[in-house]
Amino acid sequence: MEPVRSDRSDRSDRFSDELWHSAESTYRAVLDHPFLLGLADGTLPRAAFRHFVVQDSHYLRDYARALAVCAAKAPTEADVRAFADDAVGALAAEQEMHAAFLKDLGLDGPGAPVDDAEVLPTTRAYTSYLLATVYGGSFAEGLAAVLPCYWIYARVGEALLRTSSPDPLYARWIESYGDESFQAVVRRVLELTDRVGAELSPLERRRAVGHFATTARYEWMFWDAAWRGEGWPV
Repeated sequence: MEPVRSDRSDRSDRFSDELWHSAESTYRAVLDHPFLLGLADGTLPRAAFRHFVVQDSHYLRDYARALAVCAAKAPTEADVRAFADDAVGALAAEQEMHAAFLKDLGLDGPGAPVDDAEVLPTTRAYTSYLLATVYGGSFAEGLAAVLPCYWIYARVGEALLRTSSPDPLYARWIESYGDESFQAVVRRVLELTDRVGAELSPLERRRAVGHFATTARYEWMFWDAAWRGEGWPV
């Protein structure tokens, strides 16, 4: 399996390299977070995983909207098709996986707890930032904002797949993101990112990098919220 690139051994001027460089320390913090360490060794409390799955189900609804706006703003017809097919296709697969997890956790079906679960602070903040960026910014800014959800998950899946997990439920989560089909989607989105980035002015690149770095931090915060069992403070 060809890895989803993230290292800077090739010192090119690829836009994706610049984006990843802005979030390298965040990605290292993600890998060291106790939520992901617990996934890998099977010690993650079920309550933390349940929190994550429920909030991720809420997150994906707004993420789908963000992806649709990005597709609508894509610069060419070919880019519209490519981005919509790749991004929405990956999202559909992810939603199917979440449905299976909700069933395993007893949270599926009419009247299940997930239906009434509140959207919690980190989820609300993250999706609000995404939607504000894709609606108010350029295509490149929106693309940079939605990209960490794909790229960081692909890198995490790739890293954790080396050892997987002794817990079958967590192993299934890891395998979903380490799977070659998901990795291939991310590679194609990165190719689009580099094509778009090559045409950007320095100011546009700086804005996009800022959005990428911010939503990468939200990815860390999302796992941290599940680990802490985050709720509204008042």
